[in-house]
Amino acid sequence: MEKKNIDWASLGFTYIETDKRYVSRFKDGKWDDGAMVDDANVSISESAGVLQYSQTCFEGLKAYTTVDGRVVTFRPDLNAERMYETAERLLMPPFPIERFIDALDQLVKANLAYVPPYGTGATLYVRPFLFGSGPVIGVAPAPEYTFRIFSTPVGPYFKGGVRPLRLQVSSYDRAAPRGTGHIKAGLNYAMSLYPGYTAKKNGFDENMYLDAATHTFIEETGGANFIFITKDNKVVTPKSDTILPSITRRSLMHVAKEYLHLETEEREVPLSELSEFVEGGLCGTAAVISPIGSVTTESGVITMPSGMEKMGPITQKLYDTLTGIQMGRIEAPEGWIHTIA
Repeated sequence: MEKKNIDWASLGFTYIETDKRYVSRFKDGKWDDGAMVDDANVSISESAGVLQYSQTCFEGLKAYTTVDGRVVTFRPDLNAERMYETAERLLMPPFPIERFIDALDQLVKANLAYVPPYGTGATLYVRPFLFGSGPVIGVAPAPEYTFRIFSTPVGPYFKGGVRPLRLQVSSYDRAAPRGTGHIKAGLNYAMSLYPGYTAKKNGFDENMYLDAATHTFIEETGGANFIFITKDNKVVTPKSDTILPSITRRSLMHVAKEYLHLETEEREVPLSELSEFVEGGLCGTAAVISPIGSVTTESGVITMPSGMEKMGPITQKLYDTLTGIQMGRIEAPEGWIHTIA
């Protein structure tokens, strides 16, 4: 298929409307058959559950061209599973996992002209989302729901290359114990907007959130998990019931152990231990790994020994290996690469 006339190298991480999107509606206790549609606009009741009580969740993944010319996505089954679990927690009817994958395939095939060529650094970002579209006034689940997926071509998350980030330990809480921090609910991200704005206003790139109960353990940022590297090259990631299970982070931990033969550990990470790590990073779909340069705490600034200029050596190996797997340059574990076209 002939590609759209787009300057792929100049793309930012912003929305560009594509030709088709997938829509399915839940009514009278069941999902309809779903269909590809042209209209990018959503029309719902002014009393829709999503508008009144924030009953919504979403996922994010990428479709891209590999070195051998295939169009693929990375571990979409985990996105489908996470959305299913999120929907259950928000009392929304989960969209079946097998139908999620089928809808993803339909969407990407319908928008193949927007999938950037290999080597451009650009990808087709895919956004599935589910929301209460039926009217509700009393505090209760909506009577009807809508599942949609749209896509948009995007450039690298960091234009001009990856650089180490300046973080601050946030004075705000991201998620309460026994709350919704472990699911990808829209309300979690709405709550992070003000702290994120404040951090950037103060000259920082992101927040480092601590556990809400004791404010002593590192959890995550507003939209990414953490990994840290010890002096003896052990890869450590925080463990908590209020951390979102990042697909990228889980993949990086597998890469560290099985490909780079490094020791890995998932455990509680006290803030007091931060100065002992030699490297650190934020991991998520958009940028894979964003290295940490420094963290400003109440007690002062902790600068990672890896510095403020580039990724540390272990973080770089993790990044190179995982992106190599994604792009087809390195053999992937079974089931990690889902071929669409």
